[in-house]
This record gives sequence, structure tokens and C-alpha cells, in this order.
Amino acid sequence: MKSRDYRNSELFLRNNFEKDGEWGFPLIKRQNIDLSAIELIACSDISKADTLNLHKGIHHFTDDYRFESLYNHPDRCIEKYKKYRFVLTPDYSLYADMDLWRQIESIGKNRWVGAYWQKHGITVIPTLSWGKPSSYKFCFDGIERNSIVAVGMIGCRQSKIPFMKGYNQMLKVIDPSAIICFGKPFDEMKGNIIKVDYILSRKVKRNGR
Repeated sequence: MKSRDYRNSELFLRNNFEKDGEWGFPLIKRQNIDLSAIELIACSDISKADTLNLHKGIHHFTDDYRFESLYNHPDRCIEKYKKYRFVLTPDYSLYADMDLWRQIESIGKNRWVGAYWQKHGITVIPTLSWGKPSSYKFCFDGIERNSIVAVGMIGCRQSKIPFMKGYNQMLKVIDPSAIICFGKPFDEMKGNIIKVDYILSRKVKRNGR
């Protein structure tokens, strides 16, 4: 690839989606799904030959290294992910002790991947995360109001107060129509919460078994 072609390529500029917020994150459009029977499968549990779990949504509540390629090489997963009912955007880490530029980067990657998937016909539900209150000025950008969203409870049990502060701020800013909650929600969490059990999500049906 010539220098000019690389400079103008979609995967270098990453600027071809409608933008939202001060940082210009790609906007993930609101999409609706049937909430009566939500099941999830981990990105690390799917395979090209899978035919038994296609009624589920794919989640990325796992280590970042397992899905980093979704941003670096986004075309590789498109045909595989299209087969599933919906996909949650990658939960790139947003730790409170990260420098702010790294937190912004994680949110940007989350939104760009989601917008890219929508462009290619995949039903996308945005995964939300937050850090300290300083992250609130960007961590809810790039999501249409009243969207269905997802949150993960893994690792939040020991940080209930900061989690709930961010959660309540999310309710104010996005006012989601439903929240897919991966793991046991706190009793104080308000909203239309759809609980998904972590253990059940790992009990995957395999072809030929």
C-alpha cells in the first residue's frame, strides 16, 4: 500500500461515522431486540462451525487480549458475528487508575467497533463502563438516548459505591430503555434490568455433543 493510500484508508483515519460528544466518538445507533429471552455467549466460546448458539448474543466481558483484534483487524469477525442474534460491544478496560488518555482511548475503540459492526448489518448493543467521576464527561458519549445498553458486574462487587455513582449518572445521561446486566445486579440498581447469569453463559452447547 502506498503512503497516500494508507493515509486515506478507513482503518487509519477511523473518521467515517456520525460523531457525538466533545471527543467526536462514533455514534452507536439505537437498536431494539426482543428482551424476553436474552442469552449470552462469550466471544472466546464461539467458533466458525457453531450452529447451536446462534440465538444468543455475543459478549466481551473477558480479558482485553481476547478481543483486541476486533479493533485492529475488524473485517476478520464480520461474517462470523453476523450469524448471531446480536453483539455487545467490546468491554475495553476502563480502570480508575488508568491515565485519562487511556480511558478515552478505550471508549473510542468501543464506539468505533460498534459503529463499524452496525455498518455491516450486525445488531449492536453498546457495553458501558466508567471510572472516576472525571470519566463521566466522555464515557457516556457515542450512545443514542433510550438505547438498550449492557453493563458487566464482574469485578464490581468490591467497588459498589463508585460503580453506583457511575450507574446513576448513566441513567440520567442515556435513560436506557433496558439494561442487560451480566452478573448479579446490586439491589439499588434502578431501571429495566435484564439479568444474565454468568455461569449459565459459559455452559455452551457444542455441535456433535
